[in-house]
Amino acid sequence: MAIFPRPVSPKSAAGDLWSYFRENRPHKWPILGLSAAITWVIIWGFIVDGNTNTMPTRNKIIYVKSWDANRTDAAVILQQKMDIAKGEAILKTQQREMQGLADAFGIDWRTDAERNKLRRDKALKDINAQLDARLAKAEATEGSVAPAQQP
Repeated sequence: MAIFPRPVSPKSAAGDLWSYFRENRPHKWPILGLSAAITWVIIWGFIVDGNTNTMPTRNKIIYVKSWDANRTDAAVILQQKMDIAKGEAILKTQQREMQGLADAFGIDWRTDAERNKLRRDKALKDINAQLDARLAKAEATEGSVAPAQQP
């Protein structure tokens, strides 16, 4: 199976390249230099991109919020509800920014946004209903246990 097409052989291709370099053309060397420079810039870009964010960062401090060990289940569920509400507020802010960017570029986002909003509202309603049920159960359980613990 031949690598080159039928009328071309490596010997004739090398001969064509050699004859091109033997000709005296004023634009030959600047174009050759420019093409080599562009090639090396692209290769350098891939090398730099390959080394970006690959090494672990050292001395990075990660703060973890510590919780009281005696927290009730109701307090945990209320915190979850607050975190969901805070996350939704952040998401809406980011969506407004992206929608402004989409408007600037002429991207039609409104039909998808409406469909996704309905899905998201339904999912949030289901999650909040589950959390409310768990909260009621936790308050009922803790309400019956708490008076028994006190003397």
